[in-house]
Amino acid sequence: MPHTIQSLLTQDKAALESALSLDSGSARIEAQCLLQAVLRVNRAWLLTHPEQILDAEQQARYAALLERRLRGEPLAYILGEREFYGLNFRVTPATLIPRADTELLVEVALQRIPIPSPQPSDGTTSHSTRPSKNNGQVAGYPASVGGSKFRVLDLGTGSGAIALSIAHARPDIEVMAVDASQEALDVARENARRLLVQHESAHISTKPSVLSEAEGSVRTDFLIGNVRLLRSDWFSALTRERFDLIVSNPPYIAGGDAHLAQGDLRFEPRAALASGADGLDDIRRIVAGAKEHLHAGGWLLFEHGYDQAGRVRELLGAAGYAEVFSARDLAGIERVSGGTTL
Repeated sequence: MPHTIQSLLTQDKAALESALSLDSGSARIEAQCLLQAVLRVNRAWLLTHPEQILDAEQQARYAALLERRLRGEPLAYILGEREFYGLNFRVTPATLIPRADTELLVEVALQRIPIPSPQPSDGTTSHSTRPSKNNGQVAGYPASVGGSKFRVLDLGTGSGAIALSIAHARPDIEVMAVDASQEALDVARENARRLLVQHESAHISTKPSVLSEAEGSVRTDFLIGNVRLLRSDWFSALTRERFDLIVSNPPYIAGGDAHLAQGDLRFEPRAALASGADGLDDIRRIVAGAKEHLHAGGWLLFEHGYDQAGRVRELLGAAGYAEVFSARDLAGIERVSGGTTL
């Protein structure tokens, strides 16, 4: 039986509400997204053509996608993409799904990256990169070391959402993105190609980079635009590398948390979600290892669970970080914490 866009939206909105306990608005948006994917149209077209009839092939494809969603598979995995910080990222079951809560980490990180001073009118070069109160940044952050660019490290980059959002906003800095999963790193590399090659200065290089003669080892860095991607289990492949800012959205859910068997979390990579009995095993590793890879005055910033801020601040303080703080998201939850090296 032929179906119009309007008839499908009406019947399937109700089905999604019932199967997934979605509110009416969310269910309608999800049905619209599935139809947009099948018809390859934007939302404006979909809303202005409610009488459009799907042909047999389109109906079959739509029904298959809808069935996957009714079984609970995340919409982002079905569509293969998710918007984050104004950019569209490809996602797969090898990566976490970027969430709006994590945009706070990007915002806090960008506040701690100095804005280059404008060139003086007399043609001389100004070397001041200190942020001022007027540009929304917090004073007292490190300028580039030895004239080199400001360097950011994203640990456990996944789809690259954090690293690429920072790199896209600040093409004048260098960003290193690492992940222990080659599958996840491949997704991040694809996203970097799509999102960063548009920059005029973009460059793609896949040449191996020799760490040192003493180590006698070679690593492969993928340089795309101002982002370098590297496979590394946290700091393991970053011998003697230092950065001005380290960011991470590490696993922080307790291994026995019932939420891991609910909702979207059932489909996401467990290794990127759970971290020991209290959820803090990987955060402890990051806090302990970051100081060796930070320049003096550099910052470590990371996301954590809604009830972990107090314990995280204790970890940072015990490890010798200064100016330890937690930032609240729009819901008032302490979602990001960090500290600086002395």
